[in-house]
Amino acid sequence: MIQENHTAFSDFILLGYSGKYLPGLLFLVFLLIYVGIVIGNGLIIYITVTDYALHTPMYFFLKNLSFLEICYTSVTLPKMLVGFVTEIKSISFIGCAAQIYFLLILGGAECFLLAAMAYDRYVAICNPLRYKLIMSKQLCFCLVTGSLTVNMPVHVGQVYLIFTLPFCGSREINHLFCDIPPLLELACADIYMNNVAVFAAATFFVITPFSFIIASYVKIISTILKMSSREGRKKVFSTCSSHLIVVSLFYGSATIVYLSPRSKERLDVNKLLSLFYTILIPMFNPIIYSLRNAEVKVSLRKLFSRKMCSLKRVGC
Repeated sequence: MIQENHTAFSDFILLGYSGKYLPGLLFLVFLLIYVGIVIGNGLIIYITVTDYALHTPMYFFLKNLSFLEICYTSVTLPKMLVGFVTEIKSISFIGCAAQIYFLLILGGAECFLLAAMAYDRYVAICNPLRYKLIMSKQLCFCLVTGSLTVNMPVHVGQVYLIFTLPFCGSREINHLFCDIPPLLELACADIYMNNVAVFAAATFFVITPFSFIIASYVKIISTILKMSSREGRKKVFSTCSSHLIVVSLFYGSATIVYLSPRSKERLDVNKLLSLFYTILIPMFNPIIYSLRNAEVKVSLRKLFSRKMCSLKRVGC
């Protein structure tokens, strides 16, 4: 076999899904999903900014989570949509590296942000008298900015390790976008250090925040069970349930993709799961938070009422 180093070509080919009529159908489906993600998360951002009743730490984190979701999907979806329409499935070497880098940064930031949201609920439920003192604007701002900045230098090294590997023979990535597992399949060198780096990063950015979330909810559930009022327990749990659902979906799919043993048989499964946590979860988040959060529902009703009144030119 003639081996070909990555320096011999300047781009990769994203195989995605094949089929005569599939690209057109996928373009329509993914376009609707992308529009839904931008509109849904954009609405969450808008109401948390404009509604004074939502100017609390919990909705400050929710606003930033929605912004992250829009950025996260914008790293992959526009390129995928162009590929479906034009049949141009290539991505430049630098473009692939940039795509992986921003996916890692934004994904890691989301893990830490979900942990910060769990800590916010822990303080609100387990230490309510000191909630405003502990969850100050300064702390909230530091948690959000820190979730991003701590990712940047670490993932530079992660991406450097991947793109200094020799890629021999094929330049076809069996995926819809550039991601670490399918890219490592193309390497013709020892990827032991890459696997160690992936595991170390996953431990720090996925398992550690997830462990913190579990510990927070153990304390929260313990406090809820001690409440004498059934209505009080129900109300308190309802403020946490949406966050728990998002955490379960996001961490479940991401852990399977990055920490499960790699094999050719699992490539198609991982392809579907990666779509789940990069595309479907950002679409579900606004729905989950709006359907299971009374304050968000009230704010959305007020927003739509104002818009209907302005359209009908009726004073409110």
